[in-house]
Amino acid sequence: MSGLGSWRIGGPADWLVQPDTPEQLACLLRRLKQLGLPWVMIGQGTNLLFDDDGLRGVAIRLGPGFARCRIDGNRICAGAALWVPALARCAQKHGLAGFEHIIGIPGTLGGLLVMNGGSNRRAIGEQVETLSLVDFEGRPRQITAAECDFGYRTSNLAGQGLIFEACLHGTPASPAAIRRAMLADLRARRRFPRKQPNCGSVFLSSAEMHAEVGPPGLLIEQAGLKGARIGGAMVSPRHANFIVNAGGASCRDVLSLIDLVRREVERRTGYLMGCEVRYVAPDGRMMPAHQALDTHQNSGS
Repeated sequence: MSGLGSWRIGGPADWLVQPDTPEQLACLLRRLKQLGLPWVMIGQGTNLLFDDDGLRGVAIRLGPGFARCRIDGNRICAGAALWVPALARCAQKHGLAGFEHIIGIPGTLGGLLVMNGGSNRRAIGEQVETLSLVDFEGRPRQITAAECDFGYRTSNLAGQGLIFEACLHGTPASPAAIRRAMLADLRARRRFPRKQPNCGSVFLSSAEMHAEVGPPGLLIEQAGLKGARIGGAMVSPRHANFIVNAGGASCRDVLSLIDLVRREVERRTGYLMGCEVRYVAPDGRMMPAHQALDTHQNSGS
């Protein structure tokens, strides 16, 4: 799994399967249910922490057939495997605003939707009209934004099935103006670590915490934890809300460092930060990394 995630961490999976059509995806889920095999949808692995023991089951990654987009008036219908910056560039090219904040987010659209990801306090859920998915029984379905229970960096989509397409609305605007906004966002991202493997922002920035004491990166820096290291995992000296693989990091190293950071920030501020990053257990269960700490420690892995 280390070759499938941006942290370059994790043991091997038993199988990797790449369906390329909705029919193949539906057939796969029905077959996995019949066989009782654990599985996990991994996308490009840009927000996932794989266990050192890997995955005793099937890793699913959507194929290139799910990486297309088409324009329909003020709507973009895009496959869940589409690279997020490519979606933003498609919107800009066709003069559709509302996607500027995702131009610098690595990952695929499917993962972004499940996380209700975004930046600058924005979220992709704001643009959703309908989503097409295959439920866990292998049945195709279409749902509306109202059925997704979008919140700050959350949704209920992981419990509904596997998304394969989204139809999103944009606001007509000048392509030049949209491009300027995107360039400004990309300039702001230059402070993020790029040369070392990482999974993006690790800790959630709740509105209450942000307003009262500040964003996670600032709080971690104020706690003197920039550059803190456990094994091969290190709090980035460039931006403290990033944990980088400084060389040979294990899942245990990352979880231990997350625990250290959370406890120290809580001691100083009273806020116990949650994680954006998802931990993937060997049996395919997926959960926010902070919820995995007890599970991982109790298992002794």
